[in-house]
Amino acid sequence: MADRFRGYLPVVVDVETGGFHSATDALLEICAVVIHIDADGRLFGGEPVSTHVEAFPGANLNPRSLEVNGIDPDHPFRDAKPERAALDLIFAPVRQALRHYQCQRAILVGHNAHFDMGFLNAAVARTGHKRSPFHPFSAFDTVSLAGLAYGQTVLSRAVSAAGMSWDANSAHSAVYDAERTAELFCRIVNRWRDMAASDPLLG
Repeated sequence: MADRFRGYLPVVVDVETGGFHSATDALLEICAVVIHIDADGRLFGGEPVSTHVEAFPGANLNPRSLEVNGIDPDHPFRDAKPERAALDLIFAPVRQALRHYQCQRAILVGHNAHFDMGFLNAAVARTGHKRSPFHPFSAFDTVSLAGLAYGQTVLSRAVSAAGMSWDANSAHSAVYDAERTAELFCRIVNRWRDMAASDPLLG
């Protein structure tokens, strides 16, 4: 893995939020899926790690965003964690994988990656977290990759174009979207590897 991505470990991150602005709107759910590599050099997604997150004090909660993601921030059984504890939970398996693969930093993989990165970085800044394993601004965006590979930029359409299943009723949960994004990323990278094996110009 360290050789494949120049010392970076790809980790899919998906967030569900109370709006579009990372500085003012609540982070409500986060999921991470570490990307692994097998003995043949093929990528696959690991087990998702996720948690609901408590809205930080004064956070904006846009009703339209809550309608889309179906999150009730006041639900008694949501079992949400404060932002710092949520970050610690997400970062732990990432650090473990960094050690395993001898990678320097994690690189965020996302569909519209800079949206997820913005909310992740904002939470890191609010909590004063000093040990984020993620590169602060570099990312792999599956919007661009899927546009190149399949001519599709919407996640559901890209997943379908890649020959994978899509359940609209499960969409807009951090876990489901992260798992599908991880599968899409791995399929594109593995497909490129297969093509490169027969075409030296792609290697």
